Amino acid sequence: MYVSKFEASMATNFVIYLALGALLCLATASGEIVNTNVERTLDLTSQLVKTTTKISAEDSAGKPIVEYVFLTSEPSLAYIAVKDASDKSVPFKRNEPVKGEQSFTFTFPRAAAKQTFVVETVASKGIRPHPEEIRQNDKQFVRYTGNLHLYSKYRTTSQKTNVKLSSSNILSHTQVKPFSVSSNKITLGPYENTEAFSEDPLVIHYENSAPFVTVNTLERTLEISHWGNIAVQESIQMTHTGAKLKGSFSRYDFQKEGRSGLAALKSYKTYLPASASGVYYRDTNGNISTSNMNAVRDFIELELRPRFPLFGGWKTQYTLGYNVPSYEYMFNDGNKYQLKMHLIDHIYDNMAIDEATIKIILPEGSSDIKLSTPYSISRLPNELVHTYLDTIGRPVVSFSKSNLVESHISDFTLHYSFSKTSMLQEPLLVSGFIYIIFLFTIVFLRLDFSITSHAHKE
Repeated sequence: MYVSKFEASMATNFVIYLALGALLCLATASGEIVNTNVERTLDLTSQLVKTTTKISAEDSAGKPIVEYVFLTSEPSLAYIAVKDASDKSVPFKRNEPVKGEQSFTFTFPRAAAKQTFVVETVASKGIRPHPEEIRQNDKQFVRYTGNLHLYSKYRTTSQKTNVKLSSSNILSHTQVKPFSVSSNKITLGPYENTEAFSEDPLVIHYENSAPFVTVNTLERTLEISHWGNIAVQESIQMTHTGAKLKGSFSRYDFQKEGRSGLAALKSYKTYLPASASGVYYRDTNGNISTSNMNAVRDFIELELRPRFPLFGGWKTQYTLGYNVPSYEYMFNDGNKYQLKMHLIDHIYDNMAIDEATIKIILPEGSSDIKLSTPYSISRLPNELVHTYLDTIGRPVVSFSKSNLVESHISDFTLHYSFSKTSMLQEPLLVSGFIYIIFLFTIVFLRLDFSITSHAHKE
């Protein structure tokens, strides 16, 4: 059968069109995730960058969304949490960072073609002092640098950002229309049809007189006693990381003028458990008496005042300790024990901790130790510590965590086994020691060490 060249060409084109149509249908059927609406709220009133992002996403092909990949280029990201439309937590996992870009995969409990969820993040070093040095009576100005749009791997149909500042004194800010400024609030957007991976800068230069205080190291020690007490001790070293003090410090001006040293740390409030007792606050020089303790219904408010005001670049260190009854935090079933306490406690409002090390000293003879934490930590090798009346030593469980904020205040759970008969060890040691002393005393008193002379018989 003869087929002309024209007919062959037409058949070839027809096959190509069919293939292209099939590919187009396949692509349409697979669809893609699109952010239909994004509402961001940036809280820049303190030294932390607190971001709340409400995202409405849907699949263009109407297929159910099971996973969503969330991106962030914030290098100092300390905390992230996700909740769905019913305010329930959404599980997620952290992916391997690529070129300084962090990504998280959210897994929704219920797959749906449209998902609405809220992402809360806290960054610890997103705001920098500008200028970096100020005099004692100067105001502190800072600069925030971030993204104007939501940094996402998905296309965004509409988005708006609301920024809350600590002051209405705004020197400059990114001006991409539409935007509006009202007192200490900036509204940016709504912006339509933003492409994926959009990185337009958002820069805000404003006054922020909040003390920028960072805890460089926190060493928290919990000493567990089955005699009814838990001793808590925190050794803290902190630095004022705001604008450094330029020139000399004048105590006279600081006490005379109310506006002197606005960004300096004069005092702060620490919260302790309501049952805390025997509280002490001291440094290398001894006890610090400039503190006030106020018992509230659910906690104890402890106002700490350092020996000197903390200006930019200045450091201080101190030790805070107290006791709490063990029955509030320990539970047992026979020889099985469970300890449940805060991994870290509130040190000051909007706190930032660079590195925290937690040590848990268990009673001598504890075994089968299992630790469960609310977030990932770096487990340190177990060790032994010897205190009074110990023989083999007490086991110490140690772990560390970096870049912590107030949102990390959560409970850890520690399971271990301990024989109740081991509690008799220390009383028996004391009793045995006293018995030996008495026995030695009795023997000593019965010995006759006097020197006597005897007459010789002729």
